[in-house]
Amino acid sequence: PVIPCVVSQWSVWSGCTEPCKTTYRVRRRHVIQEPRNGGEACPPLEERAGCVEYWTQQGTECKQSLIPALITTGGFGKARKKRAAADGNERAGYCVEFQLVAITPGCLHSHHSYTHWMQYLREGHTVCVECQHPALDSRSLHCYGDGSGSKKNQLLHWQAVGNPRCKGTWKRIRQLDTCSCPSVHSFLFI
Repeated sequence: PVIPCVVSQWSVWSGCTEPCKTTYRVRRRHVIQEPRNGGEACPPLEERAGCVEYWTQQGTECKQSLIPALITTGGFGKARKKRAAADGNERAGYCVEFQLVAITPGCLHSHHSYTHWMQYLREGHTVCVECQHPALDSRSLHCYGDGSGSKKNQLLHWQAVGNPRCKGTWKRIRQLDTCSCPSVHSFLFI
């Protein structure tokens, strides 16, 4: 008889392969029954997903300049504020201005409605990125990837949430209490 491949359930996801870098985590499954007599072949036995671990294995915080900023459109922040439980304990956020240095072509080739904001990313433009609750880390009082502690003119990395092909580099200009960029150039740390 024709016997198809049978595989186990997925394992739990592993941790990130390396701390302080944009890397990946893994989950696996194994073959319980090999296919025979022309049975259906086995599906992939490993899956990977992107991840970032912000703390070293020794429990110390990663150096900021090593961590890419994860950003989304500033409009998401208005919706996030509405959903957040306003209990009064949230710390006030801040804004960081960056000058865009390099952008991958993947930013222009997004066709989903939730990625239209990426078309406004242009090399040389100044953008504002807001750090607000819940992205504002309560231990360090900053958002990961904000470039705090980086050297002047150091190239820092960013990646757009919702399109892994949209990423690039920027230089930190300054930190402000509030954002003052036009809405198409206002973004949000995730």
